[in-house]
Amino acid sequence: MTFTDRDEAGRQLARRLEHLRGQPAVVLGLPRGGVVVAAQVAQAIGAPLDVIVVRKLGAPFQPELGMGAAGEDGVQVINPEVVGQVGIGEKELAAIAAREQAQVEARAERYRACRRREPLTGRVGVVVDDGIATGSTARAACQIARAHGAARVVLAVPVAPPGWERRIGADADEFVCVETPPDFFGIGQFYVDFSQTSDDQVIECLEGAAAAR
Repeated sequence: MTFTDRDEAGRQLARRLEHLRGQPAVVLGLPRGGVVVAAQVAQAIGAPLDVIVVRKLGAPFQPELGMGAAGEDGVQVINPEVVGQVGIGEKELAAIAAREQAQVEARAERYRACRRREPLTGRVGVVVDDGIATGSTARAACQIARAHGAARVVLAVPVAPPGWERRIGADADEFVCVETPPDFFGIGQFYVDFSQTSDDQVIECLEGAAAAR
């Protein structure tokens, strides 16, 4: 299956999440592209929309290859297998992590300039991205949701490789995915339009969801 764009992917994903309608849920999009998907989910299940800011730790000379992720509140997830593959040293990895952590904090400050973080204590945190490859960013986001008091964490994506749940492990309580194609090489191959989402679009999604509620 190929999704036309993130909006369509979000609508299809929302159909798999109807069981959350009426529950005390908060939909948490991963900026940037995941927020567009999450906006459709939030609208469909009648839940507030918020973000969890996470940045991939891209390998040198191969930025699309995720060695791990840096997230809000200093949460970091490292993928030792990928780190070993690229042969990066501890100091270089730490420098990359510090650079991405600074980007996380700056982006979070911008997204929340005019709004407070949606409380998660005792609620269902529905973490949404536009797809999963290595799973590092999703794991970091789930850990952040848990740290902020989510009683249950649901990880939901339109597309992921087979066996993707094992990559996340106990960081999520429930896994929802529209498609798990066996020929998975990258998220973008399953979208007709996988153009980059801007910060302005993320803010527009957040403001639109808040206005709708």
